Amino acid sequence: MDVHGRDLRYFVTVAEELHFTRAAERLYVSQPALSKQIRALERQLGAPLFTRGRGDVRLTPVGTALLPHARRVLADWDAGRSAVAAALAEQRATLVIGMSTSPGRGGLLPAVRSRFTAAAPGAGLRLRQVGWEDPTAGLADGSSDLAYVWLPLPEPARYGWLVVAEEQRFVALPQAHPLAAGERVSMADLLDEPFLALPEEAGALREHWLAPEARGGRPVRIGAVVSGPDETYEALVDGRGVVLLAEGNAPLLARDGVAVRPVEGLSPSRLALAWRADDTRPLVRRYAGACRQVTAPRTA
Repeated sequence: MDVHGRDLRYFVTVAEELHFTRAAERLYVSQPALSKQIRALERQLGAPLFTRGRGDVRLTPVGTALLPHARRVLADWDAGRSAVAAALAEQRATLVIGMSTSPGRGGLLPAVRSRFTAAAPGAGLRLRQVGWEDPTAGLADGSSDLAYVWLPLPEPARYGWLVVAEEQRFVALPQAHPLAAGERVSMADLLDEPFLALPEEAGALREHWLAPEARGGRPVRIGAVVSGPDETYEALVDGRGVVLLAEGNAPLLARDGVAVRPVEGLSPSRLALAWRADDTRPLVRRYAGACRQVTAPRTA
């Protein structure tokens, strides 16, 4: 015997009002239609649920027994509908993906998008460029849901991440610089050079691109502070310093007047997809999972 949720809702409403007319008004149905549905439910159950008198409606023992179970079924169904609505809203949501430089290495972004769209077909993605002064690319202030960032991150305990690429560090320097004549550059040969540096707000990431671990305690000379590729290119052409960068970002600066060479004696740079550690939204996890599917064969 199957009972419709509508019938249970009608029953519970009458039980709460103990008055068919008031119950019908709450349910936005006519009183005759409500009485008809209650009688049909009683026939299905094989017992009366209410005693009806002139202006007097009371629950029968059978009705009293059914009431808590009917309420529980309706509450579970309402919770189920809310869960479905939340899931649908999640699928239709748009994730904002932050980045300071494009992570388009080997078609990474299209491949991740394809797998993510298959897992969450109704969801959208929006890419946003963030200045180099924010090493979290919008994660810290919540303006990005996930972000492609260079490690290390400030306050790393706040974030989870997945390394998507490990790349040798290169140096960009003016084409006329004596060190540009060779195919490779040693970090030891760069120690006396002025360096272009990220803004101080970049914190540990600024330090990473100045490579203090390879300087043997010798201080860094800062030739200029830069906040983006074009600004960096102009400072290089102007002769204000040299700058370390990841191999995959070399095309951003390898233009007229600038040479890019691999640097010996440095650990590699690591590009990662990161998210806030306390962000447990399924859509965020799906995007991270799609990225993991794409990058696992590469890292292996």
